[in-house]
Amino acid sequence: MATRFTDPRVEARTFAPLVLDMLVAAGDFRAGWVEAFEHWYPAEQDLRGHDETLGWLHAVAHGADLLGSFGRHPEVAPVRMLNLAAARLTAPTDHVYDQMEDDRLARAIGRVLTRTDLSERDAVGWLGPIADRFGADRISTPVPAHISNCLRTLRLLYILADRGVRPTSELPAEPLHHRDAVKSGIATVLDRIVRR
Repeated sequence: MATRFTDPRVEARTFAPLVLDMLVAAGDFRAGWVEAFEHWYPAEQDLRGHDETLGWLHAVAHGADLLGSFGRHPEVAPVRMLNLAAARLTAPTDHVYDQMEDDRLARAIGRVLTRTDLSERDAVGWLGPIADRFGADRISTPVPAHISNCLRTLRLLYILADRGVRPTSELPAEPLHHRDAVKSGIATVLDRIVRR
């Protein structure tokens, strides 16, 4: 499945993380899967949620689900997945997320941020590259797609930091570790981007 991240067919690439996520949930894990995913996720160019001919593609959403699972896995350093989320959020694109991909990515990041072995520095450190990348841009209207995607993802993440994130719809919300620091960090980044 991990080799499909380099497949020329978009549907093969975008469903690979969905299948890998199911395998990880079932208790299987290979370090090579994480490496293959890291190479693919921020580099994927076809970010359409749905195609009239192919159906659901959901590269960002399916990737977010796997990012959340890897980020909760004890053999994966959580900061590794937080940095990967920042790379996805800062990757250039002209596509505005239109099938709730921003929500799925925010929830995945929130799940990673529930890890109790995450230091406060690491819980907010991944936001630095986002602030550096977008805080320097002068936002024009219409707002560029990549900035809109990032703003919407971070806004939901702020709510999840405040309220907690549900691992599944059946389970109660878990608090984010270093909740107040994460909320403050997100607010600072949002303020820096929007003030431009």
